[in-house]
Amino acid sequence: MEIPNEVKFVIQELKKQGFEAYIVGGCVRDFLRGAEPDDWDVTTNAKPEQITKIFPKSYLDNKFGTVTAQQELFEIEITPYRTESKYTDKRHPDEIKWAKTIEQDLGRRDFTVNALALSEVEGVAKIIDLFNGQKDLEKKIIRAVGKPDIRFSEDALRLIRAVRFANTLGEGWKIEPKTRAAIKKNAGLIQMISKERIRDEFMKIIMSEKAADGVELLRKLGLLKYIIPELEEGYKVKQAKHHIYDVYEHLLLSLKYAAEKNFNKYVRIAALFHDIGKPRTKRGKGENATFYNHELVGARMCFQILNRLRFSKKDIEKTVRLVRYHLFYYNVDEVGEASVRRLVRQAGPENIEELLQLRFCDRIGSGVPKAEPYKLRHLKYIIEKVSQDPISVKMLKVNGEDIMRLLDIKPSRKIGAILDILFGYVLEDPKKNKKDFLEMEIKKLGKLLDSEIFTLSKKAIQERQKIVTKRDEITKKKYWVT
Repeated sequence: MEIPNEVKFVIQELKKQGFEAYIVGGCVRDFLRGAEPDDWDVTTNAKPEQITKIFPKSYLDNKFGTVTAQQELFEIEITPYRTESKYTDKRHPDEIKWAKTIEQDLGRRDFTVNALALSEVEGVAKIIDLFNGQKDLEKKIIRAVGKPDIRFSEDALRLIRAVRFANTLGEGWKIEPKTRAAIKKNAGLIQMISKERIRDEFMKIIMSEKAADGVELLRKLGLLKYIIPELEEGYKVKQAKHHIYDVYEHLLLSLKYAAEKNFNKYVRIAALFHDIGKPRTKRGKGENATFYNHELVGARMCFQILNRLRFSKKDIEKTVRLVRYHLFYYNVDEVGEASVRRLVRQAGPENIEELLQLRFCDRIGSGVPKAEPYKLRHLKYIIEKVSQDPISVKMLKVNGEDIMRLLDIKPSRKIGAILDILFGYVLEDPKKNKKDFLEMEIKKLGKLLDSEIFTLSKKAIQERQKIVTKRDEITKKKYWVT
């Protein structure tokens, strides 16, 4: 992997003006482990006003002196070396001072694998590694720079970031024991961080390949009880005879399946929350325990959690609806089309695919071997069937009133028969569904005997039924049902 030319250009331009410049942070970590960095950060001993002078199209981004330079398709953040003082709010330094050396700048960073600086000297890579970050990178270890207690008291968001890095950087990553112990000790500090920042880190864990492992690590390190305490209510809460896992295990396994199938964020969150109301609705003990209305209680809890974490209105509404309707009942030959129409209307037609995916997660999370049994395939068939546009004369651009007006006749069976004939024309060629054409055909049909019209109508109805049957056969074949 090579450093992009746009990044090299930024470093070269800074050096031409007599300044030092290094690629720094997570992009160096990813670069060294052979992963494509999401973005590129540069640090330098130039001050913000000097940086903007070198790159006229850049702009000052924040109070940390970060300047964002646009280079072709790249946005490269350039930040002066800095040191930081006391963190009263456990997130932002009370005072920022520009540092003189790269060593001072690296000393304030969170984890050793993120405290690496990279530059090129005459085409040869030069790495500054003051805290054995390369060794930790090789061993896949997340270790705090310096004293972990100090690092976490400076910025409490680092508590959840440590979990996120261990969870998302790949297989085999671990948090170093002293760093791990410091997370447990300082877990309560996470309450001082804005809910939006916590939400963003949490969602990065949820959207990772090992989402369930990430949530469990949050619990083990004492962070989950400050982020989503409602989830811990299900820990060791036994379920009824049809479940082999406790509520918390079941939710984790449901999330695990959602991640394995790469389902979207709504299904993943709903998989983690769909039975969150069970502990509060449990009545009785042992295999005969009941959880009546847990989907209603769970939907309310889901709303409260997502609202607390500042999720968008759309995210809240969609996820709550999935949790609310996840317990839908369906059995072939027991539930009619009317009930399926009601489910589609209540859950929302735009949510049905995710609702079915949630059911798959629920099943696998319960320990059953098959995510999609025959009855769920049959339900998908019925849902598509009732969602299809009806093949009806109501689709015509003319109606019975048009026929009565054009033929000067009163309501009778003849009007329905003419509509059936016209609809046959349109089914054969949809382009014929134009008012001018259909009115002309009405006048022609008006000249026929009633017996002739009824004969043509009967043939049209038979042809229409063949089309309905054929469409139904295609839909059944799609879902392998009979």
